[in-house]
Amino acid sequence: MAASGAGVPMRREVLQLYRSLLRVARQFCDYNIREYSKRRTMDAFRDNKNLRDPSQLSAAFSHGKAQLEVAKRQSLLYSLYPPKVKSIMDF
Repeated sequence: MAASGAGVPMRREVLQLYRSLLRVARQFCDYNIREYSKRRTMDAFRDNKNLRDPSQLSAAFSHGKAQLEVAKRQSLLYSLYPPKVKSIMDF
């Protein structure tokens, strides 16, 4: 990956990050958290869609990668302690 440390991320890497964030969001067992994660991911990518400045692109991509790691950890943590009662939306 060319954009791991510095430089502008390529389109393929950005799409890969987007798919990874959505994939992790699907792993949450709680409906509200799952939907919030999906919505937040889509909103963030929509907001940053028109960025052209290389430094802003790199910063947004780095922030997205950091958020992916947080989401992975939270997903694991939530899977260890699932809610006792299912949400009405899960039925």
